[in-house]
Amino acid sequence: MSSRLTQYAAYVDPETGLSRIGHFDLDKNTIQPLSFTSGTPISDLYQVIEAGYDKITATGTPFPASSTKLLPAISGRDVLAVGKNYMEHAKEFNSSGFDSSDKVDRPSHPVIFTKRATSIIAHGDAIYPHTEFSETLDYEGEIGVILGKPGFRVEEEDAWDYVWGYTIINDMTARERQRDHKQFFIGKSPDTFCPIGPIAVPKEDLPSTLRIQTHVNGELRQDADTDDLIFSIPTLLNTISAGQTIQPGDVIATGTPAGVGIGRNPPVYLKSDDEIAISVTGLGTLRNKIASKSDFSSPWTKSPFTSINVSKTANGTSSLTKINSKLLHYKMIGSGKEHIVFVHGLGGSLETWIPLISSLSLAESYSIHLFDLEGHGLSPTHPLDEVTLESIAADIRGVFDQAQISEANPATLVAHSMGALAAMRFSLDSPKFVKKLVLIGPPASPLSESAARGFRDQAAVVRSKGLDAVIDDIVASSLSKQSQAKNPLATAALRLSILGQEPESYAKALWALSRATKELNVEELQANTLIIAGDEDVAVSPRALCEKYNERIKTSTLVVLNDVGHWPQFEDLQGLAQGLKGFI
Repeated sequence: MSSRLTQYAAYVDPETGLSRIGHFDLDKNTIQPLSFTSGTPISDLYQVIEAGYDKITATGTPFPASSTKLLPAISGRDVLAVGKNYMEHAKEFNSSGFDSSDKVDRPSHPVIFTKRATSIIAHGDAIYPHTEFSETLDYEGEIGVILGKPGFRVEEEDAWDYVWGYTIINDMTARERQRDHKQFFIGKSPDTFCPIGPIAVPKEDLPSTLRIQTHVNGELRQDADTDDLIFSIPTLLNTISAGQTIQPGDVIATGTPAGVGIGRNPPVYLKSDDEIAISVTGLGTLRNKIASKSDFSSPWTKSPFTSINVSKTANGTSSLTKINSKLLHYKMIGSGKEHIVFVHGLGGSLETWIPLISSLSLAESYSIHLFDLEGHGLSPTHPLDEVTLESIAADIRGVFDQAQISEANPATLVAHSMGALAAMRFSLDSPKFVKKLVLIGPPASPLSESAARGFRDQAAVVRSKGLDAVIDDIVASSLSKQSQAKNPLATAALRLSILGQEPESYAKALWALSRATKELNVEELQANTLIIAGDEDVAVSPRALCEKYNERIKTSTLVVLNDVGHWPQFEDLQGLAQGLKGFI
C-alpha cells in the first residue's frame, strides 16, 4: 500500500451530510479527512484529479470507516467498458451461448460499451437482483482505469500521460439480456449493477502490473493480472479517443478474466445473499452482496435543480427550520410571555434587527422571533419557487405557528420596507393574531407601473451583471445625504447587507415587488399601528406616502425621523429606538 495519503475514498461527512474525500487506511479501517491546502474540504474525486497531490493535505482526525457511509470512489458519468479483453474469458464467453457479438474467440477490435451512471453503487451497497428482469445474474471483476486529462486521438506511446489511476469495478451482468439484445448495454446497466470502490489510487502509487482476484462466498473464481489483457490500456485509450474526446474522470472498465458464472458447466448464477469480493493489488477489496427483492428501496434519482443561497450553511440545512413547508433561517431570543416578530425588507436579514433589539433590551421582557426571508440571509430558495408578497405573508404565518402565537396571545409585528407590505397582507388576513403593527418605510400599495418596471429592470441588471452593478445607485437613493456624507458606518452597513445577498435571490425579491400591483385595503387594519418614515426617503417610502397611510389606517401614529432615508436601522438607531419605545 502507498505510504502517501492517496487511497482516496468518497464518504458522507458524519457532521454535515455532504460528500467528502478522505484517505482510507484499509489496514486500520479508518478514514483520514482530506482538504485542499487552502483548507477547503474536497467534495469528489474529480476535484482530486484536477488539483493534484501537492494541493491536498490531511485535516482533522481519522475516524472509523464504520461510522460513516462510503460512496462510490467516483460516480456521475457513464462508465466506458471493454468486453472480452482476457483471452481465456473470451473463449469461455464465446462457448457459453450468450455471446451474440462475435463468432471467434479473439476479437479483432476492442469491444466497447457503456454502463449507465445510474448503475453505480458503493462498496458495501447491496446489488438488486432484478428478478423480474433477469434470471442469469453474473459477476465480472474488473480493474477500472481513471483518466486524468482530456485527450483526442491519443497515440499509444502517449497514453500513460492520460491515465490518472485505478479503482475496482464489478461489471454485473444480466446474461440473457446481453445475449438477446445482441449488444451489452441493456444487460449491463440495471440499477446497482456497477459497484465501484472502495478506493481510487493514482498510478504512481501502484505497481505497473496489477493482479485481480474475485471470490464468491469465499471461493476463488477469477485470478489474472493486467499483463493478460488482449488489448492494452494504451490501445484502449487510442481506440476510444480516435473520434471522441476523453475527459478527466472518465472511467474505463478494462475487461474481466476467465471464471465468471456462465463459464462453468453448468452455469452458476448469483442469488440473494451471495457475496462478491474483488481484490486488486493496492486497491483493497470491493465487497457487495446480492440483496433480496425487499431490500431495494428506490431507484437512482437526481434533480437537475440546485437550491439557491445554500452555500452559507454547512449542508444547506444546518441552522435552518422548516417553516411553511420550506427551510428558513429562524431565530428566537428571549423568553417573555409576549411576542414580537420582526420582518426585514429587500436586501436585509434578521441581523438587521439585532442592534435595535439590543438597544431596547427587548429580549429581557419579550420572546423575539426573527427570520430571513426566502433567499435572503441564510434562507435558501428553489429555482422553481415564486417569491411574492403573498408567499412572504404565508411565511410570516408559518413563523407565528412556529412561535405558537395565538389569537389569545397576539403579537407585535415589526416590519421594514418590502416586509412591511407582507406584514400588512398578513395582518389583514389574520387580524386577531396581531395586536400592534410597526411599519418602517412601507412602500406604496399598489405599486405604480413605473415603479414596478423599475424593479423588473433592476432585477434584470442584477441577474446579468451582479449586485455590484446596482449597489452605488441603491446607496445613493436609499440613504439620506447626511448619512452618505457623515455616517460611513451606515453606508458600509447597507453595502455589506446588499452585497451579502445572493444575486438571484435578490433579483427574485425585486421581481416579487414588481408584482405588488394589487392595492391593500389598509383601512381594514385592526391593529394599533405605528408608521416610521425618514424625511429623506424619496425613492421607496416618501413622507407624503406615509402621511397618506396614517390617514387611511384607523388607529395609526406617524413618526418622522429627520435626516434619515430608507434605512433608519443603520442611519439613526437611537431615533428609531426612541420612536418604538413608547409604542411597544
